[in-house]
Amino acid sequence: MGFSFIINKPVRFLSFIFIMFLLVSCKQKTNSGTAPVLGTAEEIRPVADSVKILKKAEEALEFCKKKNFSTDFCLLIDMGLHSGVKRFFVWDFKKNKVAGKYLVGHGCGNDPWSKDGSKNRPQFSNVDGSHLSSLGKYKIQERGYSDWGIHVKYLMHGLEGTNSNALKRSIVFHSWNLMSDEEVFPKGSPEGWGCPTVSNNAMKEIDPMLQKSGKPVLMWIYN
Repeated sequence: MGFSFIINKPVRFLSFIFIMFLLVSCKQKTNSGTAPVLGTAEEIRPVADSVKILKKAEEALEFCKKKNFSTDFCLLIDMGLHSGVKRFFVWDFKKNKVAGKYLVGHGCGNDPWSKDGSKNRPQFSNVDGSHLSSLGKYKIQERGYSDWGIHVKYLMHGLEGTNSNALKRSIVFHSWNLMSDEEVFPKGSPEGWGCPTVSNNAMKEIDPMLQKSGKPVLMWIYN
């Protein structure tokens, strides 16, 4: 009995290792099967709402203090996220949290206008006529009439070398009838000619906040 136990103990150990290897292999095959690389909207959303956006918000607050921008709230757009998920965030500096989330469109470039061909791989440019969005920090201030959406637009003053031509390119913040209120993942949001576009209802919520602000508001588009 004792001799049998001595022989079987290493055998049982090796069998255990082999079974664990099979389980890990099966799990890896399942995870690398038909599931999309980007994951589901539920998997993407927590990433944006936690570490990345918090870091951007902290940097944004320091910038706003230094430049005498509003320290009540700012607008953060994470172009690193799929355009079918809510990646436009109104960040409340006072409460240190997201106060609103919305879909936002980006530029189509050479793709067909209003389609979603670059929903998970947008390109960016500061060149006039590129029909692409530009990364960087913007000063949002002057309110005007728009031919689109609820007929409200805000001029976007590019503050960096990556977006310095925003005014020249007529890149403005406005709403668009084609934009949805709800997430459309795995489809993407309609693409325009470079303006960050939101739904009409989204603009109805954001517009009063911008109008009440006594200081310029920061919009930061990043990826």
